[in-house]
This record gives sequence, C-alpha cells and structure tokens, in this order.
Amino acid sequence: MDHQNEIQHPWLALMGPIIGAFVGMLSETSLNIALPQLSQSLNIGNATLQWIVTGYMLVIGIILPLSSLLTKWFTTRQIITTGIGAFLIGAIISALAPNFPILLTGRMIQGIGTGTILPLMFTVAMNIFPPQKMGTAMGVCSLVIMFAPAVGPTLTGFILAKLSWNWVFWLFVPVLLVALFFDLKFLPNISKLTRPKVDFASVILSIFGFGLLVMGFSFAARLGWTSPVVLGCLIGGILIVAVYAYRQLHHENPILNLKVFKHVAFTKGTLLVMIDFGIILSAMYLLPQYIQRGMLVPVALTGIIMLPGGIVNAAISGLAGRMFDKYGAKILATIGFIIAIIGAIMLLNVSTHTSVAYIIAAHVILMIGCPLAMSPSQTHALNSLEIYESADGSTIINTLQQIVGAIATAMATGLLQMGITASHGVSSAVAFTHGVHNGIIFTIVLAVIGLLIALSINNKNELRH
Repeated sequence: MDHQNEIQHPWLALMGPIIGAFVGMLSETSLNIALPQLSQSLNIGNATLQWIVTGYMLVIGIILPLSSLLTKWFTTRQIITTGIGAFLIGAIISALAPNFPILLTGRMIQGIGTGTILPLMFTVAMNIFPPQKMGTAMGVCSLVIMFAPAVGPTLTGFILAKLSWNWVFWLFVPVLLVALFFDLKFLPNISKLTRPKVDFASVILSIFGFGLLVMGFSFAARLGWTSPVVLGCLIGGILIVAVYAYRQLHHENPILNLKVFKHVAFTKGTLLVMIDFGIILSAMYLLPQYIQRGMLVPVALTGIIMLPGGIVNAAISGLAGRMFDKYGAKILATIGFIIAIIGAIMLLNVSTHTSVAYIIAAHVILMIGCPLAMSPSQTHALNSLEIYESADGSTIINTLQQIVGAIATAMATGLLQMGITASHGVSSAVAFTHGVHNGIIFTIVLAVIGLLIALSINNKNELRH
C-alpha cells in the first residue's frame, strides 16, 4: 500500500522512531566511559561488568531477527510504542538499581526496546516518503545510527564530571517521553497485518543462533579467540544460523525472507553498510582508549577531543542522504571509502607525542568518509527491494550490523592486545600505542575491501526504481 500520499507530515510521523532509535544507539556506546565508575560503585570486577555491554547487545541480537515477523502480527504503532515503553521502563530500573543484577535486568529490557525500534525506523521511512525524497529520509535515519554512538562517550563524560552513573539512565527518560508523544500522535500504521502461521522452530533457532554469535564475539574481546567458551559459542552459533537460514529459504512462511539476497544491489549495499559499520566501531573503540592510555589525556578532555568528529559525522550523514538523490550510491561510496582510508592511515602513524590537533584532524577525516558511504549504500540496498520486502531487508541489515559491531570490537581488542604483548622494554603508553596501530590495520583492511565493492556498484541496472 502506498502511504506517502495520505501522510501530511511524514517527518513528524518518523520523529518517534528516530528519537527512540537515537537513544538506543546512544546507549550502545555511552556506558563504555562509565564502566570504571560502575565497577567501583557496585563493587564488581571487569568480567562481570562486561555483561552490561554484552547483555544489552545479546537481547538486541535476539529481538532484531524477529522484528519482520512482529510487523506481520502487530501494527507499526503498537510495536514502536511497546519498544519505547520497554526502553523507558528499563532505563528507570537501571537508574534506580541498587545492585548489579537489577542493573543488568534494566539494561536487557532496554535491549528489547532498541531491537524493536531500530529496523522499523527504516521501514517507516521507506513507506511514507516519495522516491525523490528517499535519500534525504534515509540520510537522517543513518545520521541516527552514525552520530549517536559517536557522541555517546562525550555526553557521558560531561554527565560523569558532575553527577553519578545513575544520571546517564535518567537522561534517557524525558527524551523517550517526547518520542512516545510523537509516536502516539503522528505515527500511522504502515504494515499490512497478514498474521501468518508462526514457525516456532525457526524462532527458537533464531534466538539461540544469533544469541550465541553475539555472545561469542563479545566474549572474544575479553577471553581471547582460543577460549573454549568463545569457540563453543561461535561454532554453535554458526551451525544453528546455517540451519536457520536453510529453513528460511525453504519454508512457506519464513520469519525472515532471505531471498532478498537475490537482488545484487541489496547484497552489495548490505556488505558496504556492514564494512562501514565495522570501520566506525573498531576506530571508535580504539581512539578514545589511545587518547587516554597512549597520550595520557584525562577522560573529560577525551570527550571534547572526540566531539568535532561526532559533529562532522552528523553533518555529513544528513548531507550524504540528499546527495544520494542527485548522484546515486557508486560515486559517494567510492569517495567515502577513499577518504576513510586516508583518515585511518593518519591514525596508523600516531605516537605518544602526537598533537591533539592531528588526532582531531584524523578523526574528522574518518568521520567524513564513513557517513559519506553509509547512507547511500543503505538506500541503494533497500531501494532495490519491492515494498513488501523492505521490512525483511531492513531487519537483515540491522541484525547484521549488531553482529558486525560485536565482531569489529572483538577483532580490534584482540589485535590491540597482541600489539601490547609484543612490545618489550617500552613504557605502557608506547606499548598501548603499538597495540592501537595493530587494531587500525584491521580498520584499513575493511576500508580497502569497501572501496573495491563500491567500485563494482552499478547505479542503474541493479535498482528496482
């Protein structure tokens, strides 16, 4: 059904999902900088603390693959209202948590919210905007995905300078109430309720398969790739997801329509989004740590150093969407990955004595390149699908993003640790900087692969529109 003609205020309709998704993505990185304070306040070690991050990502990884099924059983407004409500309740529980188990429970309830809202934001945009404004709308959605994780640490740094960790969660509450207002007032119901017979075997395979993958990659960052726990989770996850994928391709009512990968543009665009997200998360994981432990800069100042890149990221994300409407994906993605490679090579040459201005410049260049490629690649992918396939396409991209996020962080951590271990007879700051160089090589390899795929895009022949 074509809704774009009957919606007078599409931006107001999209505002609820956008704010909800922004808070979800902000929450994904904002707690990283608060972990030391949480450890001290709740008297818990790093191994236990890791569950604050892993638990949140685990629930998102389980919920996301089911979101396409939910849109066939419940209205758009019901799903997004439930998602925002879940995040709101989870945030309040976390803010009031007197101990770790209650904090973790609140955090995992927040994951339910993010997992339901994220894919629907793109589906709503695809359904309520006309084709000539699609790039701009998707650019704003990509801005949320790119900008929120970039400013999370900066925002949390400012809060922790004056207040306790509880206020990180209290901050989410008024913002989510605004999202709830827009949702209830302006959001139309765009999905057609077909209520197909639910394949519960696929639901169980999805929960265990994607859950084990996210856990495996998250634990690899701390336990190492050869840990029996990590290997068990990864091998189990891969096998279960393989069975799940086979079942989706051969079932009459699949939970996730994996046949969308027959569209060449969707496959290439999705690959580019994954690679771009991997570049962002690996660099965003390494850079704040290098500034603190390699350059020995205090945490509050680290947030300020990271801010210009975050602002540039937001500006380019919005601009890239508009430019897609004019130039298409190929030229923007190609230029984006070239610029990202330049920024990453600059970061490869840092030392313990590198100036703050150089770090800001390298970060800004990276934050020009990544969003320039991200939004056009995602729009190129989703534009190649029929309207009835868009919910599946959006779900697939968002599910893979969470898994790629876990992989990229784990790879960066592993390489960082290898570099530190291999450095002998130097100060801890120098050793840490060597480790960062190791991790940045992974970022550069991703960017080069992205560039090669971007060059192979065919703007016209691969698209439906």
